[in-house]
Amino acid sequence: MAHPQPQTVTELSDAVLAGAYGTPPQKLTVTSAFWLHHTTRLAGSQVTYRNHYLLTRTGDAFGACSFEAGELDPDFCANASGHTLDTLIRHSVPPVRIAALDAYLARVHPHRDAPEAEPVTLPTGTPETRAQARDAAVAGLLDIAPGAKVALIGVVNPLVAAIRERGGTCLPCDFNLRSTQWGDPVTDDMAEVLAAADAVVATGMTLSNGSFDAILDHCRTRDIPLVVYAQTGSAVARAFLGAGVTALSAEPFPFSQFSADATVLYRYRGAPA
Repeated sequence: MAHPQPQTVTELSDAVLAGAYGTPPQKLTVTSAFWLHHTTRLAGSQVTYRNHYLLTRTGDAFGACSFEAGELDPDFCANASGHTLDTLIRHSVPPVRIAALDAYLARVHPHRDAPEAEPVTLPTGTPETRAQARDAAVAGLLDIAPGAKVALIGVVNPLVAAIRERGGTCLPCDFNLRSTQWGDPVTDDMAEVLAAADAVVATGMTLSNGSFDAILDHCRTRDIPLVVYAQTGSAVARAFLGAGVTALSAEPFPFSQFSADATVLYRYRGAPA
């Protein structure tokens, strides 16, 4: 079905609540909700990644949102099941809104059924093997000119390497990391790297911390590419293909780090069908 083209996450939420994407969210119920605190240190790395996730399930779909420590009380999950999705899409806490919106959009238009999606199977294996495959899939979406300055908002070291291998200059930005694997300084000033960028690569975490709309508007205004790699809000980010997002790596739950078996992520380019 034809969807309205949202310009902001709020516009997308409003359209969903109005029934513009199919089944009204007040008719769909959260069947389970859970919270994960996850740490990873891959072999050979000196960096421990620390992540918190909220997951909501409705029918055959999961919605996901990463959040900062202390932003959401894990006890929230005790009473979340049984709520209709419209209630949680209106919730006062941003990660709850994103997880619920993601669940809704993943249910009415599953990644697995999307004709415009390119499925990429991440192989059975160790965390290192699966992380390398995931990062290679994301890097395959990069289409940058030699010498281009690429803002990387949400630093993943293999993407720093991928940008450089393609002749680009990486401008890393992250709220939690201070340096890359190679000792490059990482700024927490998003405006600084956006101002200098010829292209932008951003994580889905920008949906939960409120910076996604600003990044989207910046890339639209300057007409520069925006690649999103998303576990958080992968179906939410998909709604902006053709409206600022030029390519997307969408990884629905279970994420690569939560399984040793083969799982699938989905790559999108350009406007959705």
